[in-house]
This record gives sequence, structure tokens and C-alpha cells, in this order.
Amino acid sequence: MCCALAALLGVLVHVQVTDQTVGQARDLALSRLTDATAAYEAGDTLLPGAGVDPEGLPRPLRKLALAGRRGTMVADHRGQPTMWAAGPADGGHTLAVAVDYGQQARTIEGLDSAILWSSGLAIGATLLVGAFAVTRVTRRLHATALVARRITAGDLDARVDDPRTKDASRPQDEVAAVAAALDSMAASLQGKLLAEQRFTADVAHELRTPLTGLHAAAELLPQGRPTELVRDRVAALRTLTEDLLEISRLDTGRERGELDTEDLGALAERVVRASGTDTEVHLVRDARVETDRRRLERVLGNLVSNAHRHGRAPVVLTVDGPRVTVRDHGDGFPEYLVAHGPQRFRTEGGAKGHGLGLTIAVGQAEVLGARLTFANAPEGGAVATLVLPEERAQSAGRS
Repeated sequence: MCCALAALLGVLVHVQVTDQTVGQARDLALSRLTDATAAYEAGDTLLPGAGVDPEGLPRPLRKLALAGRRGTMVADHRGQPTMWAAGPADGGHTLAVAVDYGQQARTIEGLDSAILWSSGLAIGATLLVGAFAVTRVTRRLHATALVARRITAGDLDARVDDPRTKDASRPQDEVAAVAAALDSMAASLQGKLLAEQRFTADVAHELRTPLTGLHAAAELLPQGRPTELVRDRVAALRTLTEDLLEISRLDTGRERGELDTEDLGALAERVVRASGTDTEVHLVRDARVETDRRRLERVLGNLVSNAHRHGRAPVVLTVDGPRVTVRDHGDGFPEYLVAHGPQRFRTEGGAKGHGLGLTIAVGQAEVLGARLTFANAPEGGAVATLVLPEERAQSAGRS
């Protein structure tokens, strides 16, 4: 808008000054034409610059005078800009006066040059100031967006820390307000998650002692169907408690893998045998991976167990280099799980369980530096895909 305003003002000044200059030159030429006409009618000698049918008179002005009208026109005469004024004379002749227009033309050219330079300088200064101001704002917006992405990725310690939000004496703009709101949201979210993690860990730790006693008491009960039911429920409760403890350790973000080299195909077959399930193992391309065997077995075991518990046979585990997929032929994963990942203590569609198995699998995969994704096959069935880091996988041939 500043650039457009500068250009508009320049055009307005040019038009105004040009009209005024041309008007003054036209009035002077018509005044001299009036004097020349009076002298011509009186038979006196014409003043310099006046003449009948003079050489160089513009053709349009000559036609206008022959039509019985008076007029003026600017044209070049002998290489100089000239203001002509012409009118009719006796005998079908034209009486014309030539007035030097060079000074006025140079004045207008100088004015146009000054307008162009001043407008260019004003536009350049405006663009520089605008670019500087916009760059500062966009840089702060980019920093705020970067912090938001870090928070989305799980870094709840990320903060914008805009200096304007810490100094009450400085003016607060919209970017500072957004930064303050983002920092406040991150702090609140971090506090709630930490409280949830502490609660989960405290509950799991408090449950271990009474569960140990309950398990020992259940072992002393006489054999029978009621005893089997009690022992089964105690075992399920112990498993849930151990899962909660494992999740609380993963939530701290301090878990580290103990890396060793493993044959991925052999490890997958051991997991299937340990699960005691009827799971098919397809070895497309074996690979030697540098990973934590215990954690990787935990991830694959949970995926296989979840496929049998919530899907339908056949369940197929496929090893293709560093990529391992576990697929069943059931109804597939719920939409929320495919879109946002597993959530603890959330199941849908009448499924039994606590949603902890897949949550633990995701957490352990993160410790391994692997990526675990969930999808539904087009022809039906759930597909869980574990991709180990490329730099930790070495091809072991095809079988």
C-alpha cells in the first residue's frame, strides 16, 4: 500500500504540474496570437515569432485555423519544443505564433526525474523496512511452529520462551500471545502426563506386595475348579501389574537397549514357538540386526498375541529384511488405533483386554529405534509392521 501510494502521489504531482505549465504556455501563446491578429488587421509589421502560413506549422493546427477556429499545439520546430497558436486570416490563410517551449519542457522532465528518484527511494526504503519487519515476525512464527512440532513428537520440555512474554514492560503482539499460550499448554500437558505416569507407577508398585501375598495364598488352596479360577485371576492381575510397571518405566524415557547382533528370522521363529500359537512364519529375506533381543522378542510376542486374541486365523509373521509384519484375517484394527496409535485402557467393538500390549510394543519399539505402524489390509485383517533401523540391519541372503 505504501508503494502504491508513493506511485499515485508521483502521478498526481506530474499531472498537476504538467497541466499548469502547459496552461501557462497556452495562455501566453494565445495572448501573442491576439496581438499578432490586431497588428495584421491594422497592416502593421508582425512581431518576431508570428507569421502567415509559417513553415513548420503542424498540419492539424493548420486545418483547425482554416476551419475558422483558433487553437494551440505543442510540437517540435527546428529541433526545439514549441507552443504554436494559430487562427484564421484573410484570403484562406493561417496566422500563427510560435512560442519557445523548451524551458517548460525541461522543467517537466526535471520534475519527472525527481518524482521517479524519490518514488524509487521511498519504495526501496519501504520494502527494506517491510522485509525486516516481516522477517522478524516470520522468524518468530517459524520458531513457534518448530516448538509445536517438537511437542507433537513427544518433547514436552520444548518451550518457545519468547522474550516479550517475560518482560511486562515490552509491548505484547499477537505472536507473543501465541507463544505464551503454547508454552502454557505445553506446561499444563506435561504436568498432567507426569501426574498420570506417577499415578500409574505408584499403583503398580503398591499392588505388587499384596499380589505376591495373594499369589502365595492361592497356591495353598486345595485343588479344584474354584482354586483354578482364583489362580487364573491372580495371574491375570499380576500380568496387568507387570504391564503397568513396564509402561511406567517406558514413560520415563530413560530406558536404553542392550544391543547385540541377532538373526531376525531365527528370533521370529523363537517368538512364535514361545507363544504356543499356530502362527505361520514366512522368511522372505533374512537379516542380521543389531538390537536388544529381549525387547524385540517382547514387541513381536505382543503383536502375535494381540493378533490371536483380537483377530482370526491364519496369523502370518513375515520377515523381509529389517521389516517384520504380523497379519491376521479378522475385522482389522479400530479406526482410532490406525489414526492415532494404541491407547492404554481403550478397546472398541466388544474386544477384551486393556490396550496395554500394543502400547508396550510401541514403547519398546521406540527404545529400539524402530518404527511400529498399524494398518488394515484392503481385503480384510489387521497388519502391524515393525521396521528396524536400516543402519542396524545387514542382509543375510534369501531363503
